[in-house]
Amino acid sequence: MAGAGIVSLLAGCGTTRVAGGKAYHVTAYRPNDPSAVRVKVSLSKQNVYVMEGDRCLMAAAISVGTSAKPTPKGNFTIYSKQEHKRSGSYGFSVQGDRVVPSTGGGPGRYVGYPMGYWCEFAPAYGFHQGFVHPNPRTHGCIRLHGEAAPKFFALVRIGTPVNIATTQPEDATLASGVQRVDDSKTPDPDPRLMVTDSGFEKPSGPLLQ
Repeated sequence: MAGAGIVSLLAGCGTTRVAGGKAYHVTAYRPNDPSAVRVKVSLSKQNVYVMEGDRCLMAAAISVGTSAKPTPKGNFTIYSKQEHKRSGSYGFSVQGDRVVPSTGGGPGRYVGYPMGYWCEFAPAYGFHQGFVHPNPRTHGCIRLHGEAAPKFFALVRIGTPVNIATTQPEDATLASGVQRVDDSKTPDPDPRLMVTDSGFEKPSGPLLQ
């Protein structure tokens, strides 16, 4: 479920790679009526669509669960939000000047992997910042890039409905404009940074337009 994010670029409901491929930016639009916001997840396209009626507020590539540990399908609501969430299952052991991978227990102080901008929709399942891969990769959570995650966090609130399905109607109209992003070759972040607040990314600009 855990991972660290980089950025993706959204222009009008489609994402575009910045020249050089080194940076991404996501534009998210402020809803007219926050209570009308709906989240739709397409597992087959690995896209999330944040909608207000027929208006697309944000669309972005995501990573979803593998066949062995799938993202649950169905209708849910966001019932918990935590900006600086850390994993209770995957992380690091801080042993003096050494920081090594850990699942808890053993020597040292355990610090969970950053899962920033956590939006929980089912017990132990949530949207959060993380690496986005071209193929299903997570343990069931839904990862967004570090630039997209805080904007998604700003768009949803406690009670926002979430529909997760194999396909969504928006696949026919919006999916072709969503730029695919491949973090599979992105180096793992320095563990010494991941145990500090530097593990939680900040957006490069305003959250909502």
